[in-house]
Amino acid sequence: MKDIVKIDPFLYGYFLDETLEHGERVGLALLYAAKNIELRFSRRLLPETAFETKYGSSGYSPSEGLWFNTDNIMRLADEFPEHKETLHRYVEEINMFRSKAKLLNCGVTDNLNRSGAEWGGGWGGHSNPDYGRIINFGTDHIRSIIAENRDKYPDEAWFYRSCSCALDAIDIVGERYRLAAVEKAESCENDDDKAFLMRMAKAFETVPKKPAYDFTSAMCSFMLIFALDGSDSPGRFDQYMYPSYLKTENKEEITDLLDRLWDYFYEHRSWNLCISGSDEKFNDESNGLTYDILAMVRKKGYNTPNLTCRVHKNTPHKLWSEIADTLAIGTGLPALYNDDVVCTALEKIGIPPEDSHDYCMNGCNQIDIFGKSHMGLEDGEVIFAKCLEFALHNGVDAMTGELISIRTGDPTDFETYERFERAFMEQLEFVTYNSCSSANSYQHLRGVFEPHPLRSCLIEGCLENGRDYRNGGPIYNHGQILAEGIADTGDSLYAVKKLVFDEKKYTMSELIAALNANFEGYEQLHCDFKNCEKFGNDIESVDIITARALNRFFTVLKRNNTYRGGVFTGGCSTFNRAASYGSQTAALPNGKLKGEPLLADSIAATPGRDTNGPTAQIKSVLRFNHTDACSGFVFQNKFDKKLFDGEKGKASFVALAKAYFAGGGQQYTVTVVSPEDLLDAKEHPENYRNLIVRVGGYSDYFVNLDAELQDNVIERTFSNV
Repeated sequence: MKDIVKIDPFLYGYFLDETLEHGERVGLALLYAAKNIELRFSRRLLPETAFETKYGSSGYSPSEGLWFNTDNIMRLADEFPEHKETLHRYVEEINMFRSKAKLLNCGVTDNLNRSGAEWGGGWGGHSNPDYGRIINFGTDHIRSIIAENRDKYPDEAWFYRSCSCALDAIDIVGERYRLAAVEKAESCENDDDKAFLMRMAKAFETVPKKPAYDFTSAMCSFMLIFALDGSDSPGRFDQYMYPSYLKTENKEEITDLLDRLWDYFYEHRSWNLCISGSDEKFNDESNGLTYDILAMVRKKGYNTPNLTCRVHKNTPHKLWSEIADTLAIGTGLPALYNDDVVCTALEKIGIPPEDSHDYCMNGCNQIDIFGKSHMGLEDGEVIFAKCLEFALHNGVDAMTGELISIRTGDPTDFETYERFERAFMEQLEFVTYNSCSSANSYQHLRGVFEPHPLRSCLIEGCLENGRDYRNGGPIYNHGQILAEGIADTGDSLYAVKKLVFDEKKYTMSELIAALNANFEGYEQLHCDFKNCEKFGNDIESVDIITARALNRFFTVLKRNNTYRGGVFTGGCSTFNRAASYGSQTAALPNGKLKGEPLLADSIAATPGRDTNGPTAQIKSVLRFNHTDACSGFVFQNKFDKKLFDGEKGKASFVALAKAYFAGGGQQYTVTVVSPEDLLDAKEHPENYRNLIVRVGGYSDYFVNLDAELQDNVIERTFSNV
């Protein structure tokens, strides 16, 4: 008879002592999983074991913590009938526990969510644990932090026991890998692989309990914890790996390890790795590993991990040159972030310079303080264009005819543009507050029901304060709500102002009737509104209206505190969802048709609506205050790859990027591809399997995108410097 601990060690550990606190039971689940889960080596022989069972009945993930799949547990009961009664009882207990969580979250309003106007909470997000805590100090050092603080918080003894279980689990898996590497080496016929496995076995004699002593041992320590933690975002990799890099004289060994690592990142869709940056005095922090990483990105040509490069006023010319060379290969990597603006934005919400300059990105491009925060996840999104739709229809969702939002007045009764804009702002505020409220409800749920002892060991503040990573433990706990459809909204507001109220060419009644008819029978009106001035062309009157809407959003956000213990902030990064949001939005005064997928996919113009070149678009975007955005504030351009074929073109791009950042820009993302390739790739995808484009905050293969999103990418203007 197969014991339950072999079938599902998470279940066994979790239900071992049901009198314990939920969080401590999670720690025990990790401990028994560490002893029993199957070890795996990657194709390139790196450790790749994640905390999950082979039956898919349970596991431990970055976004959810400990999870159970009750359907699969029931299948286990059928496969192992000797444990059927016990497994059925476990399912019953799990369902009872989930019902408590559902009751806690029952106050969330979902009508706005269903309409496509917003969402808040609903997933656990990414984060940036400090893997350097284990690589450079070891698990024994973290145990000393527990010993130093646990007596200060006697009521949280269960929390410290849970974290101790997580540390023991890491060590157990490390020792198992030592033995497995020796065993695998004995049967290995390739001399190079055998030597690599024996170096790994030697490394695991020291790590993860003690500090790494060279780059191989550091890589083993990193891969162990990174894989167990779900292969999320490596964070400031070139900083915490640099001490071991300096201890390694054999540069071929370093290159080989990075080569193996990048294959792992690609195969596991790892998220955001951040390089370079500055300290609080703006001293440059790029190093030899920074340049080796850029070289590896050029060599591999992968779309993952998302590579972010931090730049600033003292970034050396050499690094700028290598950035341009790397962008030239067409993967959309690296994304560029401006320390001068990001750090200022973070300092405005109370993060001191010594920590603001330790920021990095996770996921696509959400901002975190490396190893000190739980604030870099998407807590929600607000779709500006849908808020405008509500203002035009007095709270009614024009896609369904259902009253979804608040009543802000019949727009046909408005006598001034200011009154109409006020109605929009009221809708925007209401939807934003709702998103924050929903996010806080989910934050509360996760803080109570989804503890994360492993990450609590790797993020400063948790062990020091006796609080879990999800429950206010980290030093910084701000939230991030993203704004979408900004340019579409600004264009629409300006068109209403100009054509209805200033020139009085049309009445509001005529406009509403045209919108309801999806412009059918109103062809001249549609032409006039569609061809009205647009954001992204350095037209001050349009840009100011657009910036005013975004400013109201940021102001409202900062009036809301997070459950975790911070304030809400904002940004803009639509990822692959711009087309979906467009499809859920009715006809708009910018000329958009009902359900048309075209929608702004960043802080820049609606794709295809910027016609005055990249400099004009930059000037429009710089009318936003980028220091109000504490999440990724994505600005993306597409350049013809011919520009990057020569040094003069690359130098022109660098000059443009520097000018944008000097003017106050926060982030810059670039796709380098030819227009002809994109158009042909849509018609003949089989010929373009390796064509990569930038989509919101990440890079993806063009042929993997759905048709609507491909059109969004194609519409984005090809800029020529």
